[in-house]
Amino acid sequence: MTALPDVESLRLLVLVGERGSLTSAAAELGISQPAASKRMNSLERRLGVLLLDRTRRGSSLTASGQLVCGWAARVLQELGVLLDGVEVLRGQHAAQLTVAASLTIAEHLLPLWLGQLRRSDPDVRVGLQVMNSTRVCEAVRAEAVVLGFIESPHTPAGLHSRVVANDRLVLVVAPEHPWARRRRPVGAAELARTPIISREQGSGTRDTAERAVARCGEQLIDPLLELGSSAAVRSAALGGVGPALLSELVVSGDIAAHALVEVATEGIDLGRSLRAVWHVGRRPAGAAATLIANALRARGRSG
Repeated sequence: MTALPDVESLRLLVLVGERGSLTSAAAELGISQPAASKRMNSLERRLGVLLLDRTRRGSSLTASGQLVCGWAARVLQELGVLLDGVEVLRGQHAAQLTVAASLTIAEHLLPLWLGQLRRSDPDVRVGLQVMNSTRVCEAVRAEAVVLGFIESPHTPAGLHSRVVANDRLVLVVAPEHPWARRRRPVGAAELARTPIISREQGSGTRDTAERAVARCGEQLIDPLLELGSSAAVRSAALGGVGPALLSELVVSGDIAAHALVEVATEGIDLGRSLRAVWHVGRRPAGAAATLIANALRARGRSG
């Protein structure tokens, strides 16, 4: 059995992926380049996989390193969820608002909404849990949280909802992929029979993709790779593993930087609504109502 890697080595690996070099990642962590190199050598021996391409110009991730980097980001994210959850348990009696949110919303939209909430009410205490959309709905139904935010095209059974933002999925590939140079859009039938890098069952991204293709009378074949976070899917796409469908919120920067190429689609509606959901027996009030109002104001400005 492979020995478990230490958290700091995983954090260094993820920073190499984000900063593009070992030297930059070491500087970010405040450690020397030799110390960072030694730590990565140890991680490679422990995992039995070559993670870095070492040249005279510096060290960058190999294709395998890109994949492991994505998985490491997921581990660190889940560790953050664990720590956040423990913090919620410690302070749950003082929390005035308990919220659960899907990964994409928690990473890209919720910080702005919560920041506005704290500015308008500095004394508000928020307990946040991050999980996929299916688990968010389960938490709201069980009344474990007051309010949820999901990436769902419809209102789940047993819940009330309101659309608070709009998003769309984007088909992306690495610049070296053959689709990066194609001129003809990808249709539903071709997309359905192409193995893509995908989120896990229960995620809003996976649900949106499956429903969009189903409306065209098609069904997605089994994924090329199934990963538990958008960060991991993005890393695999950046590494050239294959095509991926991801939120525009996640990949807009990569497309602008030409690290990923958006592939045009035809006849497939990949738009989706991001929703606030709450228990049918409750009506959002106080801080929950303010948080929804903040999201709606942000939607109005972006629209």
